[in-house]
This record gives sequence, structure tokens and C-alpha cells, in this order.
Amino acid sequence: MSRIKTFNLPDLGEGLTEGEILAWLVKVGDTIELNQPIVEVETAKAAVEIPAKWAGQVQAIHHPEGSTVEVGTPIIAIDTDPGAGPLEAPSTTAMPSGDLPTPSAASLAAVEVAPAEGMVEPGLIGGAAPGGRTAVLVGYGPRTTAAKRRPRKGAVPAQAVAAPAPTAPTPPPVVAPARNGQAAPTGGGVLAKPPVRKLAKDLGVDLGTLTGSGPLGSITREDVQRAASGATTVVAEPVAATTAPSFGADREQRIPVKGVRKLTAENMSRSAFTAPHVTEFLTVDVTRAMKALDRLRGRREWRDVRVSPLLLVAKAVLLAVQRHPMVNSTWAGDEIVVKEYVNLGIAAATERGLIVPNVKDAGRLSLRELADALTDLVQTAKSGRTSPAAMSGGTLTITNVGVFGVDTGTPILPPGESAILAFGAVREMPWVHKGKVKVRQVTTLGLSFDHRIIDGELGSKFLRDVGDFLTDPEAALLAWT
Repeated sequence: MSRIKTFNLPDLGEGLTEGEILAWLVKVGDTIELNQPIVEVETAKAAVEIPAKWAGQVQAIHHPEGSTVEVGTPIIAIDTDPGAGPLEAPSTTAMPSGDLPTPSAASLAAVEVAPAEGMVEPGLIGGAAPGGRTAVLVGYGPRTTAAKRRPRKGAVPAQAVAAPAPTAPTPPPVVAPARNGQAAPTGGGVLAKPPVRKLAKDLGVDLGTLTGSGPLGSITREDVQRAASGATTVVAEPVAATTAPSFGADREQRIPVKGVRKLTAENMSRSAFTAPHVTEFLTVDVTRAMKALDRLRGRREWRDVRVSPLLLVAKAVLLAVQRHPMVNSTWAGDEIVVKEYVNLGIAAATERGLIVPNVKDAGRLSLRELADALTDLVQTAKSGRTSPAAMSGGTLTITNVGVFGVDTGTPILPPGESAILAFGAVREMPWVHKGKVKVRQVTTLGLSFDHRIIDGELGSKFLRDVGDFLTDPEAALLAWT
């Protein structure tokens, strides 16, 4: 049995077919243990650490960081018995094709490539390396174009040297661009008008020793006269020529669309052009809800719990779903699937893009359990450790756009869901309360829903119930439970 085990990129589930290698956690020569994390891979849903299937010593890493690798592709080779001595040379005895062992990176590197038809000729980029081998990086083929050297600065092209120079009158000197966008004479000449040249000759001034203060660095009569009198020439700084702004590729940035960003784009496009979206808005006075949160934070058993307005919004949604179950459903072509469980999704902005992990069966949780679940979900998302399973199976989503300081939005439904609620910022605003205008804490809710499932009446009643709970949570709890 071969000591060298080849570890392939595993199937991470949820129909994912490829992953990007973010970081190798080991290097060639490292001794690793069973189930030790060896590589961090980003899929279309999350970044996950993959553990080793065997203990041993790393012999080869087949793909560098940043590579996108398909599921089932070898990514690392592990010597499972490094204490048994050096690896044996590969046997030349013929074996059935089904019993061929997986070669190690060391043995592959030692295989010499015999000349064959179409092989890259020596002298070309990707040609034969010392020892007759063709050095090719994993995932890259040899180039078949001849290597080119960058011409040395000031070098004369070969064809120009070989061609005889025609006999012709010497052309006038060409003014070449100089610093600051100005022009300067070539060939060591000076830029000066004929009268200035005559004046310099009459006064015995060498124009080649002067620095011109005129346009384009030209020498003026004043420059010559100052030089003749022995005064120090004051050179005016030339005005830089105005350069037209560039609107080309040098001022553009191209970002590859992959991973979470690619999946989000596909999902949003599919949802926006599949489910007919309707969005309704409701502005509510949440002053009592904010006071209820303050009282909750003051209780001894809640002092170590993260309590935020999102907690009350989540509770309001869960209670409203109990009153309007059709909101928690999925369009399935010839039927509507109404779900008796709520996997409550919370949209989270991460460095890799938008993800929507969900709290499984959130309707069965107590308020304290819901608070802990939301805290764990958000912290895991921010650290980039959300698993694909945590982002699967959502039934209804909340997006807390208020954390960005905006009032509300028109969110797009996650695929397979029939409703999503946007929770805006809580602001102090003038509000009519008990017949008087007072400063109250106010927020705006935005509910987008699939109009194939939820009509205007149902959507309005659901949104109204969420608003009623946030307006007076104690009264809503007494009335609905």
C-alpha cells in the first residue's frame, strides 16, 4: 500500500462544485495530525477550514493560494508513514491501469519528458528545463511564443544599423519634451531667437551656459543682458502644461466576480425576475419598545445578554407569522408549500459580501434563547466562519438596514422565500402622541413579498401586526399569547 495519500477537495454540500483556496494552513515538510485543519477554502456560500484525513508529513501542495479548484481535484499529498525512511523510486513493472498508485509530487518532478511531436523547442518560453524536463506550474501550460527581451534604453534597432543612411540635408533640430511638460532643444542646441543670438555674440555671452526664462525654456534678451552684467539669472518656474484627464483602463479597477459575491448576484437576479415583488412601508413609534429593552437590560438574568432592537423585531416577526402562516411559505409551481417552522434569516454584510444565515426553528425559542442565537449568528458571520448549512433552508428574512443609518429599503426576496422585512434606523422625530406633538423614537419598516402568494391584504395585515408589537410589545404579548 502506498504511503503517499492524495487528498482531494471534498464535496462541501449544497450542490457546490468548486472552491477557492484562501490560505494554506500547512506547508511542505510539516508534520500534521488527523483532523488538523490544513486549508481554508471559500465556496459560493462561506469560508470553511478543511481538516486532514490522515496524519503524516506534507509532501506536496498542488494548488497555490488564490486558485479555484473543482470538487474532487487533488490539492495536497501526505506521507502517512514518514518514519519508514526515504520514499522508494517508482517501480517500472507494468500494472493494471486500475491498480496504479497515486504518484507523489517528488516522483512526478523526477519524470523526464521525452521529445515528442509538437514539443516546445528549446529557447522558447516553457521550453525544456535542465535535465530534459518541461517546467510547468500546476494549471498553466507552456507558452509557445519566442522569448523577447526588452530593448535597452537608448539602444538602436538592428535593422536601423544595417540599413545604409541616405544622403540628405541635415534636418533642423527637433524640440523634444522636457520636464514639467515643456520642450527643450535636442543635440545640445539652445532655444533663442536670431536677434537674441546676435546680441549674445556682440556681448560675448555663451548661450550654452544660460538657462532660459522665456516660453518653452527659450533664452530672452533679458537673460543675455543679465549674464553680460554678471547678475544672477533668476529662472522662472515653467508652468506645467495642462494634461487632459484620462478615462481609460489606467483609472479603472476590475474585480473578479466569484465566491459569495457571484452566488449573491445569481440569486438576486433569479429572484428579482422570477417572483413578482411588492413592497409596503410602515412608520411606527417604537418609544415603548426601546424603554422595554432598557428594562430588560436592567434585569439581573439579562445583564450578560446582548439586547438590541433587532431582538424585538425578530420576536415581532415570529408572532406575526403565527397569526398569518401563509407569509412563511414557498412557491412550488403547481402548489404553495406553507411551512410550520420558521428558519429566520438575518442578512449580514461581510468582507466577502452579503450572506443570510438563519436561526433554525426560531419560533420554538424563548426570548432569551433567541437573543443568544442572534448574537452567535452575527458574531460567526463577522468572523467569516458561517457554514453552508447555516445559510440553507431559510423561510423568512430580516435585513437590518438601520445599522447603516438609512430609514428603510426595498429588499429583494431570497430565493424560495415569500417575504423579507427591512428594519430601518430608529430616530428621534416629532410625533403626535396623545394629541400633542412630542419627540418620539420612530422607525420605518419595509416589507417585500411575493405577490403570487401574498396579496395586498395579507401583506398589509402582517406588516401592521409587526408594527403593533413594536409600538407596544407588552400589550401585544398579552393580546396574542
